[in-house]
Amino acid sequence: MNQITTDICIVGAGPVGLFAVFEAGLLKMRCHLIDYLPQPGGQLTEIYPKKPIYDIPGYPSVLAGELVDNLMEQIKPFNPTFTLGQRVETFEKLPNGDFKVTTGENTEVICKTVVIAAGLGCFEPRKPAAKNLETFEGKGVSYMILDPEKYRNRRVILAGGGDSALDWAIHLAPIVGELTLVHRSEEFRGAPDSVQKVYDLASSGKIRLILNSNITELRGNGVLKEVELMDKEKNASVIETDDLIPLFGLSPKLGPIADWGLNLDKNAIVVNTENFETNIPGVFAIGDINTYPGKLKLILCGFHEGALMAQKAHEYVYPDQKLSFKYTTVNGINPF
Repeated sequence: MNQITTDICIVGAGPVGLFAVFEAGLLKMRCHLIDYLPQPGGQLTEIYPKKPIYDIPGYPSVLAGELVDNLMEQIKPFNPTFTLGQRVETFEKLPNGDFKVTTGENTEVICKTVVIAAGLGCFEPRKPAAKNLETFEGKGVSYMILDPEKYRNRRVILAGGGDSALDWAIHLAPIVGELTLVHRSEEFRGAPDSVQKVYDLASSGKIRLILNSNITELRGNGVLKEVELMDKEKNASVIETDDLIPLFGLSPKLGPIADWGLNLDKNAIVVNTENFETNIPGVFAIGDINTYPGKLKLILCGFHEGALMAQKAHEYVYPDQKLSFKYTTVNGINPF
C-alpha cells in the first residue's frame, strides 16, 4: 500500500484543481492530486486539447492544452504530487481529525482537508440512438476530438447543437475537406456569437448545415462510409462521410463520491458561497462538481472558488496561525 501525507488532497487534476494548487501554495500548503485520467488537465486534456478557449482573463484565445501546460508551469514552484490513473473510492475522517482518501489501487492519502475538483465526475459520452453506431466506433465514429489535424481534407459530420459542436464546427471548417453540422432542432443551445459564426460559414458554403434532422443509421464495409438522416417529416437522406463525431455532451456520474455523506443536488455537491465548503467541515467542492444559487459552470468561476477555498482551508492546516493575506504583487511576495 502506498501512503502519502499532505496538507490538502485534491480529487481531480483538471484546470480548477491545478489552479487550487497555486492558491494553496501561496499560503504555504502542500497539495496532492488524484485523478482517474492518466495525465493532468481533466477534460481539457482528454477531450479537446486543441480546442480554443475564449473566456480566460488575459487570453483572447488559448488552446485547452496550452492552458493546462501554463497551469502546470505556474504550480511547479509548489512541488505538488500526483496519483494519476486511479479512481478515489473511499473517504473517512480519522480520530485525530485528519482525513484518509483511498483509491481503488490502495493508495492512501492522509490530509488535513479534502478538495473535490472532479469536474463532471466520472463521465461517458451521450450517444445518438442510431443503428450500427457501436459497430463503427473507432472505425469512423469518435466522441471527442484530440487532434484536429487527423481530419484534414476528410469528409466530417459533426452532430449536436451545443457549444462544443458549434466551436468545433468553427475550428474545423478551414481544416477538413467537407464539413456537415447536423442538429435535431432549428434552435442552438450555444453562445449567440458562435451560432452566428456557424450561420455565416453555412451562408458562405464553408459548411453544410442540416437542421431538424436525426442520425438514424450508419453504413460501411469495415469502416464508416455513409450516414442516414431522418428529418421531422420522416424524409430520409444519405451523406457519404469518412468521420462522424457526435457531440451530445457527457453523462456525468459522481461515482463513489455520491456515498461520502455530502449534500447533493442531482449530480452536484451543495456548497456555501463564502468558501465553497460542503456540509462536512474541512471538505470543499470547487468547479463544475459543485452547485449553489447563481452557479455558472465556467473555468474562470472555478478559479475564483479555488482562491476562496484556500483561505478557509488554511484554518484547518494551520489552526494556530492567523492568516495575513497579501497580494502577490506587493511586499516582495513572489511565488516563483
